[in-house]
Amino acid sequence: MNTKQKYEVLKRYILELENLIIAFSGGVDSTFLLKTAHDLLGEKVIAVTAKSCSFPQRELNEAVTFCKKEGITHIICNSEELDIEGFSNNPINRCYLCKKELFSKIWNIAKKKRINNVAEASNIEDSNDYRPGFIAISELNVKSPLRYANLTKYEIRMLSKKLGLFTWDKQSFACLSSRFPYGEKITHKALSMVDKAEQMLLNMGLKQVRVRHHNNLARIETDENGFEILMDKNKRKKIYKRLKDLGYVYISVDLLGYRTGSMNETL
Repeated sequence: MNTKQKYEVLKRYILELENLIIAFSGGVDSTFLLKTAHDLLGEKVIAVTAKSCSFPQRELNEAVTFCKKEGITHIICNSEELDIEGFSNNPINRCYLCKKELFSKIWNIAKKKRINNVAEASNIEDSNDYRPGFIAISELNVKSPLRYANLTKYEIRMLSKKLGLFTWDKQSFACLSSRFPYGEKITHKALSMVDKAEQMLLNMGLKQVRVRHHNNLARIETDENGFEILMDKNKRKKIYKRLKDLGYVYISVDLLGYRTGSMNETL
């Protein structure tokens, strides 16, 4: 199927659901899904965004702004991952623990609002990576409309552009807990270090970037545009000083650059 046909499949699927709550992060995929569903079902669609220390304030602000602009009912749900038993130890099923907690809370909201369906916004390419959260999604009967329609990230970006969504070229994002090697303790302090480091790099002009946290070492992953920025000696000095001030002893740049799920390479 081509992109247009996949989009029609998505719309038919959403219409069949009749009402739903969408887990909304404000990212490329969830913004596209929410916009499409709201255009089709109107007030029968509710967005729920989880607030936690692994979700940067800038992302929460963008999610709130989008829903206000579109007139979408938006609920902010407190879902602090570090309160989940075992999560801070960063086991290999960390994502399962998080999704199980989050979607259980979203289902409680759905029942109170008399909504019959809960959806999340993973795309078909996400199925190619190690995603233990998909087990929780399956166990809790959470819908995955974009995967159902076999939409790729590129197709979602192109459709988002046609819909006039500013997120069409937004950088990909994942929760800050994904910056830690499995088995390394996740703490409020370490999450704050990563958040502030990435925000500084974004402010400097890097677009697609990750700061992987290896205890006292920060490993920066970025795209080709980011590499060009890092070639400036003065900017490198500024980055070094700022990250040292945050608490890192060593600051490095990953020569392979940005890629999703790089922490899964050790599995």
